Amino acid sequence: MNTRTLSFLKGHGTENDFVIVPDADGALELSAAEVARLCDRRAGIGGDGLLRVVRSAAHPEARAMADEAEWFMDYRNADGSVVEMCGNGVRVFARYLHHAGLVPLGDVPIATRSGVKRAHIAKDGDITVSMGRAQLPAEQATVTIGERDWPARNVNMGNPHAVAFVEDLDHAGDLKSAPSYAPASVYPDGVNIEFAVDRGPGHLAMRVHERGAGETRSCGTGACAVAVAAARRDGVDPAVTGAPATYTVDVLGGRLVISELPDGTVEMTGPAVIVAEGTIDSSWWDTAVA
Repeated sequence: MNTRTLSFLKGHGTENDFVIVPDADGALELSAAEVARLCDRRAGIGGDGLLRVVRSAAHPEARAMADEAEWFMDYRNADGSVVEMCGNGVRVFARYLHHAGLVPLGDVPIATRSGVKRAHIAKDGDITVSMGRAQLPAEQATVTIGERDWPARNVNMGNPHAVAFVEDLDHAGDLKSAPSYAPASVYPDGVNIEFAVDRGPGHLAMRVHERGAGETRSCGTGACAVAVAAARRDGVDPAVTGAPATYTVDVLGGRLVISELPDGTVEMTGPAVIVAEGTIDSSWWDTAVA
């Protein structure tokens, strides 16, 4: 790629941070190694992942969604792996589109690898994203840290999650490496693992190990998975009660509000911030990729 003209931005949603690369015409081809270098916190820009901003019509994975959503979120983890969906990433992506003058305040459809997500950019700065319906596969797994293990609820929010309710978040350890789980067949493509505790009625706190990124300060889809798992644990199903189930979820980087609606749709509300913008130095890039 020609880094002499490559601009970038840095943004975060509840401190889940991203390198943002505008590429409206889909001209860039970023390898996994290049993404990992950009996301490197010591030798690169640093981030939990990378958001490439591409017109849906210009990306082969998104062309079928172009009539519904003009912009496609090409999301990669910090190790360069391709990912279906990122909840905090969608909010930051929507914030960038408004920041760049590409969309007004209000409703914004965004194409992702797990379908079109609808964001609402409010005047107060918060962004609400309709995350679609949670899937609750019957297959379950057990998560292990050291000598402790917990049953984990299997929740899919367009990407896979294993939610374990614990007595103390410190029981999750340092989460520098991925916790083990069994059987492996439940998550053939890997899994994001959340550890959650109760803080009060309708109030949870969590830590997360994201596949391909390690422990992150926040995970939007993970917070949704935790809220849905908590509702079922608490005997609540909005499809049965006809009323939304709403949980406040504290993450290391802030707070998200998650609501599961009677039609099964999960909504996530939280902040998204653009921190800085600049241009990649071509001499650094040439050295880095070599």
